[in-house]
Amino acid sequence: MKLEKAASQLEALGNPTRLQLYRILVRAGDDGLPVGSVQEKLEIPSSTLSHHLKRLVDTGLVTQERQATTLICRANYPGMNALIGYLADECCADAKCAPAVNETVA
Repeated sequence: MKLEKAASQLEALGNPTRLQLYRILVRAGDDGLPVGSVQEKLEIPSSTLSHHLKRLVDTGLVTQERQATTLICRANYPGMNALIGYLADECCADAKCAPAVNETVA
């Protein structure tokens, strides 16, 4: 993943409403949710929801599929995993990681 894409996705998730929206879709699983259901959960106007969904779709974190008259929104799990991987891939690359602490049970 390129730095610019990761930055764009993190910026999109930096908005509290979009982060809440994204978490709702992640929890929904592969079936996703109709836009109307998402709107009910968030309790925001449809125009506001549309704006936030567009940003998440544009950054590749969410996909949408039209089924007849219903628009289904889904978290793009490969995109989410790529972002998480980008953040974690080089963990401790320039330093030693802290040793694991052994906890003893009394």
